[in-house]
Amino acid sequence: MKGNKILAVLVLLTGIGSMVAGGSFIAMGLIKNHYIVNAMRMEKVTLGDIHAPGTADTIIDSASTAQAAGDTIRGHRRNIAPTYKDLMAGGKYDPTNPKHLTYAQAMNMENYLYLAVAAFGLIQMALAAGAALIIIGGGLFLTGILQWRMNEPALP
Repeated sequence: MKGNKILAVLVLLTGIGSMVAGGSFIAMGLIKNHYIVNAMRMEKVTLGDIHAPGTADTIIDSASTAQAAGDTIRGHRRNIAPTYKDLMAGGKYDPTNPKHLTYAQAMNMENYLYLAVAAFGLIQMALAAGAALIIIGGGLFLTGILQWRMNEPALP
């Protein structure tokens, strides 16, 4: 009987720990999401600024807008040269060459936007993992309570 009560307490504690961990995942995800969205909004770059069709005033501040902007910039960059090797044509990068400079700036912006897309994806994974941990923890907690109650002596 005593061993079953210890098991019930361990299951209860595991459930509580899982729910706390899940809450932490969700809190961290929301904090990082808020940080990234605010940082992107401070830049005030719109899809219209990069000439994405029909999106003049849409501020880039989400995974979908960052993806659209990154794809648009990649298309523009590839119009300059299909690859970096093609741009250089066996030569060396020349920062005074407007074509080279524009290509490099496009790569910078493209990488920034795709990094934001990856960050938003990780945030979504953290939120989903947090929710799953809370659900699993709740199930373990209820199982621990049931285990505890099943091991109580019956009333006469």
